[in-house]
Amino acid sequence: MQTISQKTRSDVMVYRDIPVLTYTIHYPEFTSTCSQSAVQSINRFYAFQAKNKETYCRTVLYPQALEQAQYVQSNQFPFHGYEFMSVYEITYNDCCIVSLFTDQYSYLGGAHGNTVRDSQTWDFDTGEQKELSSFFPDNPNFIDMLFTSMEQQIQEQLKTSPSMYFDDYAALLRGNFNIKGFYLKPEGIVIYYQQYDIAPYVSGLPEFLFPFKSDFC
Repeated sequence: MQTISQKTRSDVMVYRDIPVLTYTIHYPEFTSTCSQSAVQSINRFYAFQAKNKETYCRTVLYPQALEQAQYVQSNQFPFHGYEFMSVYEITYNDCCIVSLFTDQYSYLGGAHGNTVRDSQTWDFDTGEQKELSSFFPDNPNFIDMLFTSMEQQIQEQLKTSPSMYFDDYAALLRGNFNIKGFYLKPEGIVIYYQQYDIAPYVSGLPEFLFPFKSDFC
């Protein structure tokens, strides 16, 4: 079992006393009864990610926000400050396995913000990420099985929400599939897609659950 503490990088960046960019980056730091070298490696992974995100905010987003703020001030338009937020959720933590996803939200002054998700499932004995295929060791055609099941789940959802997915969702399921786009929950594996991959913005990030057939811990 792992213990998690939250680390944060954040700032409010201003121009002439106007907040033009606010960023908050939360990331996990672990302790574990499993391999200590694995813990150190995984902690470095998230610390490095957080540092890179902060650098992106300060060197890419802030200049963009500053330029926009200067433009709207000179033209007497209202300015909506940029926002960047990265938050994680631990979805599975048992034995020496941890799974989590991170949602990265950016608002750049448009009609609405955009969220991008990534995820990792770690083996704290080895310090390596688990591959999706490792949960289907006896099924070399597991990806075809996933597509069939996701189509069935969508068909059930469409009975109550007819506009929940794009009309060509079956092709989009395959064309936008990301084999790293999964995380674990106590009840099973969740496959997710990004915004707009297979559904309109209002549908969020579509998720599909595949219950565990046996305890792998």
